[in-house]
Amino acid sequence: MPEIRDLLEKRLKILLSCLLGSMLFLLAGLYYCQIYQGDKYVRLAYNNRLRLIRFTAPRGEIFDRNGVPLAVNETTFSIMGYPMDLNTPEKLEKFSTVLIRHGIPMTVSNLEQIIKKQRQAPYRVMRLVPNLTMPQMADLAADADFPLELFPLSVWRRTYPAGAMAANVLGYVAEISEEELKAHAENGYLGGDLIGKAGIERSYEKFLRGEAGEEAIEVDARGRRVRTLDSHPAIKGEDLHLTLDMGVQKQAGELLKNYRGALVAMDVRTGAILALASSPTYDNNPLAWGVSGQEWRRIAENPSRPMMNRAISGIYPPASTFKAFMSISALEEDVITSSTTFNCAGALRVANRSFRCWRHSGHGPENVLTALQHSCDVFFYQVGLRMGIERLIKWGRRFQLGQLTGVDLPGEQPGVIAGPEWKQRRFRESWYQGDTVNYSIGQGYILMTPLQIARVYAAIANGGKLVTPHLCALSYQKPRDLHLTPEKLALVQKGLEYVVSRGTGSRAGRFGVTVAGKTGTAQNAHGPDHALFVGYAPAEAPRYVAAAVIEAGEHGSSVASPMVGALLANMLSHPAGQDQEKMVTEDGSTTKQNEDVSKAHH
Repeated sequence: MPEIRDLLEKRLKILLSCLLGSMLFLLAGLYYCQIYQGDKYVRLAYNNRLRLIRFTAPRGEIFDRNGVPLAVNETTFSIMGYPMDLNTPEKLEKFSTVLIRHGIPMTVSNLEQIIKKQRQAPYRVMRLVPNLTMPQMADLAADADFPLELFPLSVWRRTYPAGAMAANVLGYVAEISEEELKAHAENGYLGGDLIGKAGIERSYEKFLRGEAGEEAIEVDARGRRVRTLDSHPAIKGEDLHLTLDMGVQKQAGELLKNYRGALVAMDVRTGAILALASSPTYDNNPLAWGVSGQEWRRIAENPSRPMMNRAISGIYPPASTFKAFMSISALEEDVITSSTTFNCAGALRVANRSFRCWRHSGHGPENVLTALQHSCDVFFYQVGLRMGIERLIKWGRRFQLGQLTGVDLPGEQPGVIAGPEWKQRRFRESWYQGDTVNYSIGQGYILMTPLQIARVYAAIANGGKLVTPHLCALSYQKPRDLHLTPEKLALVQKGLEYVVSRGTGSRAGRFGVTVAGKTGTAQNAHGPDHALFVGYAPAEAPRYVAAAVIEAGEHGSSVASPMVGALLANMLSHPAGQDQEKMVTEDGSTTKQNEDVSKAHH
């Protein structure tokens, strides 16, 4: 019907008009919101966002064998912020002005570098100013110009109560560098994290580090917390107990106070280190808290090299301390016996050169016992020529000379045990008998660290077992048997007793304990001779060995030997250290926990 058709068409037009109007209205609304007011709504959406707060894990603390704290955590405050809240020079300028006003020298350039280094994402919090005390933080927060976008966060700071006394052992932590970030990319480090830079802090980084926590929160347009979406608490790193005895370490440091050199002490049976002193030294606290580039250069470029751990990185000619090694290797090779005698007339002529003894008038007839007692050079010249360089190198390798000892510290040097191939490769020269003669008294092409020297004497003292020096019982390794003949070893031990009881090392025996050991005076191309002494005590049942190397000390008998004697006497009278390896089982194997930590270290 026409009337019905007209009515339907009319209603359809009305419906279409309504639909068209609605669409136009929606388009207008979209235009208004997305184009005309787009910036406003983007800012609102941006300000109502997710934020992630990362909590650095408290680092595991370090103690000596008696529980004395060596590295602990102090609560401090850091000022935290987000990259998107500091995205204009005006904001950075304002923040810098506030900091400088309160005595914190932080320029805009400094802040820009900090942000650039840590920036991961606009919603991840970063540390802008670290290590503020409670009064400093309260003072800043009370300033009306302090940016509201920033907030304080309670954090920890590494502190070393022993300071310079144990700095060469503990090392320090500092902010991770870009190179370290790349190297540890898979381990979850972020810019601004602290990492072990040296010493025990570096060796046991995985063990001490802990696991960072994180909290995801939703905030409103004013930055106020709306709700917590997720939270994972930080897990503190594992505490570490060292074999170091701070009483012994302190005494070693005091004995070295006016010298350059090193003083090492350890258990002859296990290799547990009780003292590892190096002089001069440095205070590791400022390095952990942060120093300027100028301050860092002042320490790093100091000609006395205070950051060098001379106990494991300083390499020196072992001089006459090497004669004990010469004696046992020659006896084991049957090159000499207890009755072998050489006459010392004050010098020995080899080819067209004369090699003098330290006593120019000579010692007369000498056997191995009296040669050790008097430190007769001519006797050992003859021994070296009879042995030959190849057998000397063979025995050097048996004692692992020229190799790392395996001590659980970074920066150890292997030393040098040279031979014909080494000399040809290094100098394009042949090996001469004169080289062997020098070698036989610990001079020439042989260099050892103080720790290596102590290790050789530990093997002589404990019956022929080569220990692995260590500062943490968790890194204990069962000593390796050198299979030395007991009777021949006893002969060398007796000769070393003579050195102290009636020979050149008598000053080491003036402290109420029986000491066996050997003096040494090493030639120094840069000045006065180096002074050496290494000894163990008690001589009749050895427990501890100690070695001293004093740069430019001139005479081992007068300078180094009293240091070692005093240190050994202190260790034997000290109640600490009676149970050297609490974490080592009776059969010499390590516990499961030890093995896990050792894997983390290596």
